[in-house]
Amino acid sequence: MELIKKVDSFGEIKKLSSDSVDLIVTSPPYNIGKAYETREELGLYLDKYREFANECFRVLTDDGNVAWQVGNFSDKGEVFPLDIAFYEIFKDAGFVLRNRIVWHFRHGMHAKYRLSGRYETIMWFAKNPRSTFNLDPIRIPNLYPGKTASKGPRKGQVTSNPLGKNPGDFWALGSLEEWETLIWDIPNVKSKHPEKTEVHPCQFPFELADRLIVGLSNEGDTVLDPFMGVGTTALAASRRGRNFIGYELDSTYIRTARERLRNFKSGKIRVREAGTPIQQPQTPK
Repeated sequence: MELIKKVDSFGEIKKLSSDSVDLIVTSPPYNIGKAYETREELGLYLDKYREFANECFRVLTDDGNVAWQVGNFSDKGEVFPLDIAFYEIFKDAGFVLRNRIVWHFRHGMHAKYRLSGRYETIMWFAKNPRSTFNLDPIRIPNLYPGKTASKGPRKGQVTSNPLGKNPGDFWALGSLEEWETLIWDIPNVKSKHPEKTEVHPCQFPFELADRLIVGLSNEGDTVLDPFMGVGTTALAASRRGRNFIGYELDSTYIRTARERLRNFKSGKIRVREAGTPIQQPQTPK
């Protein structure tokens, strides 16, 4: 089941039944003046989400999760980390923070009067600290597969999990040698990215949505994206056998999302799959 609607998310979520959504994956507007939002005073922007967080808590199942991906708001040269503000809002609504995931990317807008921003955060909230979590499907290859214990009762035995290791809460890699062996370096969707559409300036990467859905929900669950954009979460939910509900105000984004979903199901659309090698910097000759 896929339900994609042109509606105001703040009002529409109130129509959902309590305990009816297993996972919310979304990236709300950052209040930075993009084409799909109206920039306003930071306090007014945040106040809108207080009731919204309460509604998220109401519609979520007891073992459900929220993956709330945000960046920074800036004003007159000062940076305001939105995850800090949203933590208080979701905490007041009753949520617990399971993880604060740092998503690092290597490309983006270049700053002139401060360091260029190269990360955003995903706040994993839940109603309780034992919410759905599937570690095995999102493990990454061990750095030293087959490593054995050098002492103790397990001396000589393999100590690493044969399925791979926990990816941790920093979703990027530190050295060039690891780029093509591990899988948690997720580029943002810029001009040469295979998923880039002509209509949306800040697309959610498929790979990011896909891993969140695999790790934080089960097959047959219902996934909600209340700020859907061009439907990347819908594509990942469809791929993974989840039901999907998506809200979006922009008619152009809605049309694009529906077209992308049709093309994705028919195999006509390209996405960046997990483990795809990342282009390495060119060495000057």
